[in-house]
Amino acid sequence: MDSKHSALNARKQQATPRGVGVMCQWYAEKAENSTIWDAEGNQYIDFAGGIAVLNTGHRHPKIIAAVTEQLTKFTHTAYQVVPYESYVALAERINARAPIQGAAKTSFFSTGAEAVENAVKIARAHTGRHGIVTFGNGFHGRSFMTMAMTGKTAPYKRDFGVMPGGVFHARYPVESKGISVDDAMQSIEDIFAEDIAAHDVAAIVLEPVQGEGGFNVVPAEFLKRLRVLCDQNGILLIADEVQSGFARTGKLFAMDYYETKPDLITMAKSLGGGFPISGVVGRAEVMDAPNPGGLGGTYAGNPVAVAAAHAVLDIIEEEGLCERANDLGAELVDVLHELKMSSSMVKDIRALGSMVAVELETAEQAKAVQNHAMQNGLLILTCGRYGNVIRFLYPLTIPAEQFRAGLAILKQGFAMSVAA
Repeated sequence: MDSKHSALNARKQQATPRGVGVMCQWYAEKAENSTIWDAEGNQYIDFAGGIAVLNTGHRHPKIIAAVTEQLTKFTHTAYQVVPYESYVALAERINARAPIQGAAKTSFFSTGAEAVENAVKIARAHTGRHGIVTFGNGFHGRSFMTMAMTGKTAPYKRDFGVMPGGVFHARYPVESKGISVDDAMQSIEDIFAEDIAAHDVAAIVLEPVQGEGGFNVVPAEFLKRLRVLCDQNGILLIADEVQSGFARTGKLFAMDYYETKPDLITMAKSLGGGFPISGVVGRAEVMDAPNPGGLGGTYAGNPVAVAAAHAVLDIIEEEGLCERANDLGAELVDVLHELKMSSSMVKDIRALGSMVAVELETAEQAKAVQNHAMQNGLLILTCGRYGNVIRFLYPLTIPAEQFRAGLAILKQGFAMSVAA
């Protein structure tokens, strides 16, 4: 590590708590599309995308232009005090595009955890019930309610005491892990029999593609059976698309792949293209359940972030990012299958569009590949219950030549790990 970064790390240790885990030991100086430069001028191909925030890349010119224009008008009024047309227009655009049955309404917030928290509030207000069923290895946020909903103890829930009540964890169907759709459905029935009556459950919440859990893709049959179960018992079905939304999977929402329609969808991350905005879209009659003042927040639907979100939707459509996600994802999956043929450490490959992951035998192997990539100018992330999954969240705007350069570094990392 060079002296400048060493000095910054020393300052960081003194100024910030260790609970904010930081992966890189270098510091960003500037970024453009799919490239990050550090303070020493070293550049990195970004296959992390700020954890799925940058489907449209760093500093997309259209986002910068939209934000710059908004900065000349106003930066904050609090929508609940003085509203603005851009918020309404963004809600209209989301309502028209979201895979919700019938008329839809949308409310905006600032973070993914806020979106999930408010989806729970809406579900409880609509049903008059308190129970929430989520899934093992799911991730929904770091606030207390979303920690309770998250199906992984370390590092998210450990040491933080008693979690809010009324949350129960079912099994998420992953065939490669020996958890069938029947097993997953039975686990919900077991919860109803042993922990909470179905008539006390407000919602079942799942990620159509588990993010932190290792990019497990929900089977269509499971969603169909969940929908039937929910309808039979007056339970709402909520899709958490904070990580999977906005073209990452090859469609605007991952739920667009399925016939099953959720009652509510949460969104955040790439909606803002680097600016903090989140939201909940859902059936109009469900969304209208909370009384005035029950939803919102001081910064909820901030006008600068709303301007960025409008630009994001334009970019996705104008630049064909859904199609690009499918093309890039297919190319990456082909490379991963080649690596699987030559390496016994590859256990599974999972993908929906450009939401792609490769599972290795051990976390140590994944870390070794990640470290080699970092040393050679490629930024990648790991995830999964055991930290043995490498996930890919590159900007969908990445130039083809740079994308293939990143894949070449990835191949080298696997070759080095096999040789070791």
